[in-house]
Amino acid sequence: MRITAGEIAFGDGSPLALIAGPCVIESEEHVQFLAREIARIAGPFVFKASFDKANRSSAGSYRGPGLKEGVRILAGVRASGIPVLTDIHEPGQAEVVAEYADILQIPAFLCRQTDLLVAAGRTGRVVNIKKGQFVAPHDIRHAADKVASTGNQNILLTERGTSFGYNNLVVDMRGLAIMRRSGWPVVFDATHSVQLPGASGDIVGRTAGVHRLVIARRCGRWHRRSVPGGSRPAGARAVGWSKRTAARPARTVARQAPGDSQSGPRVGATGISSAIYPRRS
Repeated sequence: MRITAGEIAFGDGSPLALIAGPCVIESEEHVQFLAREIARIAGPFVFKASFDKANRSSAGSYRGPGLKEGVRILAGVRASGIPVLTDIHEPGQAEVVAEYADILQIPAFLCRQTDLLVAAGRTGRVVNIKKGQFVAPHDIRHAADKVASTGNQNILLTERGTSFGYNNLVVDMRGLAIMRRSGWPVVFDATHSVQLPGASGDIVGRTAGVHRLVIARRCGRWHRRSVPGGSRPAGARAVGWSKRTAARPARTVARQAPGDSQSGPRVGATGISSAIYPRRS
């Protein structure tokens, strides 16, 4: 099955597609900067950013600008010709967000919520369902069936890791092939698949036989909060580092210094750069 969002195609022999952007919208300037830089470095891609991170571990963590301001900012990216993906959390958000985004993403924790899936499907937009950390690869098809029941066949399934004890995720690569048997294009979220839920931490991974690679960058706000003076993270060689932007999309390899607690182990990636993504606490 071939699914398109703007000029980006998924599945049916299409080249590996890239989705990248900040985890959450921090400012319009930051979003526009990242969109331009990623496009310059990677070429056509899907821009991802959340207007609200509704499942933060801490009640005091920054969540984003909210729905109204968030979709306004994302509309600016879409107006430049770059397809946009963002999350929705409630059925009532689906129609509003569909006016500004090419892909509606269902968060992993909400992947079984029938009303949310049906509302997303009724918009006619591409719906990207993130497989819950508690869902078996062969069971996520039930979520896709709920979207398809609306007549919308534009569905993507995303692997983002499986709970393995407390505060830990693992990726069963066999699950990617199992999910593909459902007939929908498969996405591998390399950023979140190896995080430590509730304990912080995101690092990049490698994709194997999937249709899209997701890179959600942790930048800007994390550095301004945690790194005195906006200085470079210990042991890291960053590209285009500045206090304002924190880090541009990297084309070089960020290296982990021995004992460096601010970055995780490096994992190579085929066709893209390897990079350390700072952990968000």
